[in-house]
Amino acid sequence: MANNGLKVTIIPPPEIEPMSEPQDIEERLGISFINKKLLLQALTHRSYINENRDLAHEVGDNERLEFLGDAILEFVVGDWLYQQYTDLREGRLTRMRSALVRTEMLAEFAVMCCLNAALRLGRGEESNGGRTRISNLCGTFEAVIGAIYLDQGVEAVREFFYPFYEIGLTKILREVSLKDAKSRLQEWSQSQPGHATPRYLLLSALGPDHQKNFTVEVTVGNVPLGWGTGSSKRRAEQAAALMALETLDVVDKLTD
Repeated sequence: MANNGLKVTIIPPPEIEPMSEPQDIEERLGISFINKKLLLQALTHRSYINENRDLAHEVGDNERLEFLGDAILEFVVGDWLYQQYTDLREGRLTRMRSALVRTEMLAEFAVMCCLNAALRLGRGEESNGGRTRISNLCGTFEAVIGAIYLDQGVEAVREFFYPFYEIGLTKILREVSLKDAKSRLQEWSQSQPGHATPRYLLLSALGPDHQKNFTVEVTVGNVPLGWGTGSSKRRAEQAAALMALETLDVVDKLTD
């Protein structure tokens, strides 16, 4: 059966309402399963089976599907990057693949598909925040990938995952840019006439000691170029430097 296109919501609802109807889950995923049991298994946490032993022979937990989905994702993402970025060397391709399939990224993808609402959890895991646990969300997303592969093959996995590439790469670029922003701004300023050094001015530090929010402005040659906020002065300085680079239009894009 053909994939009808992924439907995602970037911002999850503040309160998670469990979703159990198979058709609702399939609609959210944008795919209709031939074997519905594969989907249910992908959404079934081990804690659910532990508390419902009578269901173990009908639908097992999702750990084996998680193992399979992890391997399928590595291949599909690696193949896509290889085809899309023909000039990049092995090291950069490997780093990009690792970033796209890392635990935190896949957990975000799971929330976009509302898998947090569709998870079948035991009462103990539910009460301990299992629907927001990153490892559960990542594992469930990988299990769904494994289920799609068994149900409809690798092309269906490619079609399902395709919308996530742009979302993931945009996030990766932002993170890489933020991480290196201060050093990049320093390099840029040193390449300019006069070699002015970026200067960071603390504008405010609001909130209690354990939860302060800092705002910093960066200037080069006494010219304000950007400002940023963060939970530490360092984070705020990095955010300010990134805004400055964006203002100057010198942010690098996927270069070695």
